[in-house]
Amino acid sequence: MSTGTTSSQQARREAALAALAAQTIELPSWAFGNSGTRFKVFAQQGVPRDPFEKIADAAQVHRFTGVAPRVSLHIPWDLVDDFGALAAHATEHGVRIGAINSNVFQDDDYMLGSLTHPDARVRAKAVAHHVQCIDVMRATGSTDLKIWLPDGLNYPGQDDLRARQDRLAEGLAEIYAALDPAHRILLEYKFFEPAFYATDVPDWGTSLLHCLALGERATVVLDTGHHAPGTNIEFIVAQLLRQGRLGAFDFNSRFYADDDLMVGAADPFQLFRIMHEIVGADALRPDSGVNFMLDQCHNIEPKIPGQIRSVMNVQEATAKALLVDRDALAAAQQAGDVLGANGVLMDAYNTDVRPLLAELRASHGLDPDPMRAYAASGWAETIVAERVGGAQAGWGA
Repeated sequence: MSTGTTSSQQARREAALAALAAQTIELPSWAFGNSGTRFKVFAQQGVPRDPFEKIADAAQVHRFTGVAPRVSLHIPWDLVDDFGALAAHATEHGVRIGAINSNVFQDDDYMLGSLTHPDARVRAKAVAHHVQCIDVMRATGSTDLKIWLPDGLNYPGQDDLRARQDRLAEGLAEIYAALDPAHRILLEYKFFEPAFYATDVPDWGTSLLHCLALGERATVVLDTGHHAPGTNIEFIVAQLLRQGRLGAFDFNSRFYADDDLMVGAADPFQLFRIMHEIVGADALRPDSGVNFMLDQCHNIEPKIPGQIRSVMNVQEATAKALLVDRDALAAAQQAGDVLGANGVLMDAYNTDVRPLLAELRASHGLDPDPMRAYAASGWAETIVAERVGGAQAGWGA
């Protein structure tokens, strides 16, 4: 191997370490509660009983990975009497409040929709809930309001498709007008479920159109599980980055539909390809405006280790993307060297980046193996012993 090649590899390695040191991944509070499928929610010992304990558990993930300093809240699941106290509690544990997620999918009034409901009273109720979420943002220092709507139709003719889009635009505009200057909307999409004939925000194009109409502080959330099988998700990432409208990821993994498995579990190569687009667009920077969040439902695995493993999976995919020889890739692409270009990507993907990440953690005073360090910390045993009595937090609670 030539000296020049070695120097180039070393430069990429050093740049990767610097970028990985600045990377952050936001955790969902609901991942620490009991969860399951629509058939059964499985209870585990030591699960949090309130939002304060959820944050304490999330802080353990940050303690052992060093890259998870924010916790998303879900309203009303995480309602407390004093959000200032909750934010202070987060600070005491070395983390802070991240995005505030609205919930318009568990109230009976929303059976036929929320912002798109035929009844103006229900639409007003849905807007008011989002204004309540903005108040939570003010109390906690959050800047992101994340909106996922279950709105849609089960049957042709059930409602007017175009009228529902008009109602949606009107409701989103009211919510957008209530934001503070430092706030933004993150609008999520999902191609089906719970609506099976037509979903009101089914794809990135619909979400983007509404965001463009709202203004610069409205961006798209890309949930990696919210796509039809075979969808080229990295293409969507590239398009949203071109428009400057990729606001956040909800990272998870799926085999069939919205499975909400640990990110990278089903298709780690897809996660790498997504991060390759992120790195290529220089969107990994903390000030890029792209928030890297997890949205997962730990059904049968322990909650905290499941989040630690997910964070590590994102780090590994990111590290591989950072090690791509982009000069060689560009040269192969320009020359029409199809196999050579693909080979450059595969060389990076097949690199074992675990030693690199272990070095990164050690340089920041962390155990090179976060899973081992958490297991040895005694936290799991402590919470099982202490969290006795009261109602455990669960999905939807």
